[in-house]
Amino acid sequence: MEWQPDEQGLQQVLQLLKDSQSPNTQTQRAVQEKLEQLNQYPDFNNYLIFVLTSLKSEDEPTRSLSARVSEQHRRPIPLIRATIGILITTIGSKGELQAWPELLPQLCNLLNSEDYNTCEGSFGALQKICEDSSELLDSDALNRPLNIMIPKFLQFFKHCSPKIRSHAIACVNQFIISRAQALMDNIDTFIESLFALAADEDSEVRKNVCRALVMLLEVRIDRLIPHMHSIIQYMLQRTQDPDENVALEACEFWLTLAEQPICKEALSGHLVQLIPILVNGMKYSEIDIILLKGDVEEDETVTVFSICAGHCLHDRLSDWNLRKCSAAALDVLANVFRDELLPHLLPLLKGLLFHPDWVVKESGILVLGAIAEGCMQGMVPYLPELIPHLIQCLCDKKALVRSIACWTLSRYAHWVVSQPPDSHLKPLMTELLKRILDGNKRVQEAACSAFATLEEEACTELVPYLSFILDTLVFAFGKYQHKNLLILYDAIGTLADSVGHHLNQPEYIQKLMPPLIQKWNELKDEDKDLFPLLECLSSVATALQSGFLPYCEPVYQRCVTLVQKTLAQAMMYSQHPEQYEAPDKDFMIVALDLLSGLAEGLGGHVDQLVARSNIMTLLFQCMQDTMPEVRQSSFALLGDLTKACFPHVKPCIAEFMPILGTNLNPEFISVCNNATWAIGEICMQMGAEMQPYVGLVLNNLVEIINRPNTPKTLLENTAITIGRLGYVCPQEVAPMLQQFIRPWCTSLRNIRDNEEKDSAFRGICMMIGVNPGGVVQDFIFFCDAVASWVSPKDDLRDMFYKILHGFKDQVGEENWQQFSEQFPPLLKERLRLCQDSGREGYRGKLIQLCVLHCPGQGGGEEGTL
Repeated sequence: MEWQPDEQGLQQVLQLLKDSQSPNTQTQRAVQEKLEQLNQYPDFNNYLIFVLTSLKSEDEPTRSLSARVSEQHRRPIPLIRATIGILITTIGSKGELQAWPELLPQLCNLLNSEDYNTCEGSFGALQKICEDSSELLDSDALNRPLNIMIPKFLQFFKHCSPKIRSHAIACVNQFIISRAQALMDNIDTFIESLFALAADEDSEVRKNVCRALVMLLEVRIDRLIPHMHSIIQYMLQRTQDPDENVALEACEFWLTLAEQPICKEALSGHLVQLIPILVNGMKYSEIDIILLKGDVEEDETVTVFSICAGHCLHDRLSDWNLRKCSAAALDVLANVFRDELLPHLLPLLKGLLFHPDWVVKESGILVLGAIAEGCMQGMVPYLPELIPHLIQCLCDKKALVRSIACWTLSRYAHWVVSQPPDSHLKPLMTELLKRILDGNKRVQEAACSAFATLEEEACTELVPYLSFILDTLVFAFGKYQHKNLLILYDAIGTLADSVGHHLNQPEYIQKLMPPLIQKWNELKDEDKDLFPLLECLSSVATALQSGFLPYCEPVYQRCVTLVQKTLAQAMMYSQHPEQYEAPDKDFMIVALDLLSGLAEGLGGHVDQLVARSNIMTLLFQCMQDTMPEVRQSSFALLGDLTKACFPHVKPCIAEFMPILGTNLNPEFISVCNNATWAIGEICMQMGAEMQPYVGLVLNNLVEIINRPNTPKTLLENTAITIGRLGYVCPQEVAPMLQQFIRPWCTSLRNIRDNEEKDSAFRGICMMIGVNPGGVVQDFIFFCDAVASWVSPKDDLRDMFYKILHGFKDQVGEENWQQFSEQFPPLLKERLRLCQDSGREGYRGKLIQLCVLHCPGQGGGEEGTL
């Protein structure tokens, strides 16, 4: 029986819809509360649909509000159809498709209607359902309706209406990435139908065809390979489509193809056509130039247009577009083809870079930046001429040329730094600092980001210019507004990371700290602008070391307060989620990171600050937080406090160690890495008192070091911590030596000499002393790891010598000689050179005692003892 509303209920719903149009705040609040109550009743949707579809005598606003529709005539109109589609989809997406089994069959049947409006309206609803419920449609929960729907959609690829054709392709496209079985069963028909639509006159159809081919390239390239030449030719045309939306979809094809193993083979013969198309796509479009009017003006003042429209237009300009997609495609293809790209590019580049039209010149500079990573080797001969030209472009009248020149120069910063400082580094630094103070905000942003990249590459090369650099960055504090101020913090923090303790000079501290502390004092605890400032101060505190002492107490106390506040808010939210909002834990994370910076920079000076605070109690809570990033920062702080003021940490070790052991989980790489490092630092402070805790962590550490595909940094930290654990508790760790000695050696063979490596190797030597049998099978790896040392301390060198002598004596001269004969040729040469150099020391002795073998290098075969 057809559903009918209760008259009294219907009048209540109508009154509610009328009341919702009232401007009165109290009425609106009452309506909202009533709506929330009515949402609990399953029939409420039926009343709304009834108002929309049956009460045509009601006034337009009321009917419109019932489902955001309006009707002035009895015949259906697009807005109503679209809104009904949204309404149907909303009901469906809330899990109601199972409770409305007739919906999909009815919509599919309506596709056969001779009435265009009915067919198009049904397709619109189906497309929305496919977008929102694609997984559900391919599940047993609905008895896999796609088995009927996909063949049905494919029939409409030939429909006379472009709108219907477009709907049909869009519906099927929703199931490509998920590899829905119903689509895979019809994949050849689907591809043939797409090919048939390749020359369609409708831009929306062409866009959906391109989108389909891009996704198929990712999931069913096997079906496209036989047609690849034709598909590439088609995409070359479509990347030049007069409709930019179509061109953008087609341009995505090159990005996706670059990730496929067949890319080089498939594209090699087409580069001569493709490269000019991508380069042409990297020019600003006419609409972009209109929207960027404020940045296009030659003078540096911001026009009224850009002040009024700049904010609302920012989203349009920062959106993914053909220019950005073309540049990204050229970038990835440069990484695939390397210098093979240059014969197609260089003839174009010269014409672009020196073109009188600024739009063309700007695109040439973008091209040069896009190929920097992939084609660097081939570009090196041209850089002595190009870099000065780009530095000149930093002074161009057009702001957009100045800003893109900043970015492109940053892409070549590594080469610039490799040259004598006066040739390119000094001129580039000077001009970038001028651009940091540019009158145009876009240029300020680009220059600041580029300078941060230059800082990372140049490091201590910048020390002679620190005064000049700081004068500029500090002046920018007074000039920059909100967004660019955040980038300025990053540039200052990167400078501190790059020059380190060289920043700890009274002159530099006096320049830098007052404006930073002023900003620090201006910002409230709830202001998210604290995040970049805290990160910046963390780097500055680490670099300044004792130079930060005058500023440390208020900074330290505020960080502790931020952590405490966030934990308290999290507790209130967990107990009363209906009353309190979840806290933004980023406040706590950046505060913990700054505390780490203080502990690392101030060292023992942080002792009194820790003594007067409850940071160890807060740290215990943070280490157990559900958010991995909080735990990651907590373990970093624990390690730094262990090094700086262990007496405050030691009373908490019994509580901390089980938590650290639990977090030795490589599924969370950064958390695991910091927990591992903190355990190693604790070992060095605890000494033999570490013995009760070995069982909590050792098995997990051994499992991590043997785990395939573990990141290099985690392997190195794990090896160091195992070595340190063995250094302080050799009797407890040595029995497991055979289970980790080979990956331990390969993990540490490439790290530079330092204190961490020293303690780890002392530990491995002590464990070999306890359990020499544990290293016999992999002795050659141990020899190789020992040989990675450049200058070990005398007592460590003697430990190596003692072990090697012991093994030689144990196996006898004949066996030792056989062992030595397996020496790989490349390493024999390496050691011969080492002998010829006349250097005395432990390496010379090693040559007489052992064979070095570099696993995975030089093509040498492994030796066995």
